[in-house]
Amino acid sequence: MSNASEKSGLVKKPTFLLAILPLILTVSLVSLQVFYYGDVSPHVPLAIGIVITAAFGWFRGYRWKAMQDGMFNVIHVALPAIFILYTIGMIIGTWIHAGTVPLMIFYGLQVLDPGYFLFAACIICSIVSVATGTSWGTTGTMGLALIGIGEGLGVPMHMTAGAVVSGAFFGDKMSPLSDTTNFSPAVVGSDLFTHIRNMLPVTVPAMIIALGAYLYFGLQFAEGEIDQAKLDLTVKTLETKFNLNIFLLLPAVVVTYLAITKMPALPGLFSGVIVGALCAIVFQGAAVHDVFNTVLNGYSSDTGVSEVDSLLSKGGIMSMNWTVTLILIALAFGGLLEATRCLETILDTILSFAKTQAQMLLSALASVFGIHVVTGDVFLAMALPGRMFAPAFRGKGIHTTALSRTMEDAGTLTAPLIPWSAGGVFVAGTLGVATLAYLPWAIACWASLLFDIAYAVTGKFIPKATEEDLVEWQERDESVLIDGEMIPGRQIEASALKLS
Repeated sequence: MSNASEKSGLVKKPTFLLAILPLILTVSLVSLQVFYYGDVSPHVPLAIGIVITAAFGWFRGYRWKAMQDGMFNVIHVALPAIFILYTIGMIIGTWIHAGTVPLMIFYGLQVLDPGYFLFAACIICSIVSVATGTSWGTTGTMGLALIGIGEGLGVPMHMTAGAVVSGAFFGDKMSPLSDTTNFSPAVVGSDLFTHIRNMLPVTVPAMIIALGAYLYFGLQFAEGEIDQAKLDLTVKTLETKFNLNIFLLLPAVVVTYLAITKMPALPGLFSGVIVGALCAIVFQGAAVHDVFNTVLNGYSSDTGVSEVDSLLSKGGIMSMNWTVTLILIALAFGGLLEATRCLETILDTILSFAKTQAQMLLSALASVFGIHVVTGDVFLAMALPGRMFAPAFRGKGIHTTALSRTMEDAGTLTAPLIPWSAGGVFVAGTLGVATLAYLPWAIACWASLLFDIAYAVTGKFIPKATEEDLVEWQERDESVLIDGEMIPGRQIEASALKLS
């Protein structure tokens, strides 16, 4: 087929078999990498998947220029999120160097009490995870310490692990510093803080239920005693290493204020880097060159206390490269499936059964969770359904944050609940508790899914698209699916959509 015909959109949609075969082959390669070889890095299998998909596209009549443009167009949409991720790396490093994160940990440890241990464990992990944006880092450090403390109190390990997981992954989901929290709105063409605000109706009630359960069941351990020596060592180490004072919360206050006032995410977060760097210089006596090194390579803690050093040695621009490269490859793969109309065929098949808003939301939830269960990779589970369903959500006049919220709940929050996923393997291996043992107690994770289902069925808290969103779709040329036809955003008129 000629390039002219291709550019005119005359390359026919593939059959369902040809559309889904590249996806099946790629998912099989990722599964082989994760389950057989035990390597949680899906970069190379996804890169091979790009080659497979391109070969299928070439066979059907596409040429490389069109396929390359499709990949780069999707990557271009995600560039703001990638810059945000690098900024997050800078924030984590500077906030630790400034003493902001150590101060939050210090305050969090003060609330430990035997009768409220599970409740406090969840709160502490939430604070640390929101502050650092990493559920894995929180689980592997503070969570591991809490497991030891819980044992000393006579609290079953699986209950403590569940409280840790609830807090750590809640914080990961709601933190503007988290990679998945930046990734999901980027995939669907939304912005970070709108995405976070629209997760509140699901996340807040789920967390309230979890905390209530931890408080109720935790009171039976009220007669236990904390390993005060371990707690005192951690607290003393933080006090000795850092000049702790209330002014160290200034970076977090600045970022929060700018988020509330709807400052764009990138300048708002970078303001946190600047304020954090200044606090490191003013309050911790850091040299300017040392702060520059922290921004690039992260903070390196050398207190001599392994738990503290493991918790605080992180951040920096370079720490984000694993995630950024995975995002680039995953989006390129999704963009190629979109450019060769594979996603369009798969979406048409799904939407032939999902006619209503509720069915579409539930189909998106099932798709993210299904791919996550099959591949064990959260980014692939978010990227593919995100690119598939976003045009259909726009066509129905539904704000794409309804989709990104669904992606987070079925992706980020289920990661520690799937025994063979990267998140499940990490948590179980780190805490020494089987995934299925702590799963019932990771209440905030699975309760969020129940609220997603309830809202999908009732239509409550499903945000609608606005005229402003339409303008943004047109500017970014985001595709919109209307009556089975995929239309470029720049050609959409408001009269064709149901907008609020």
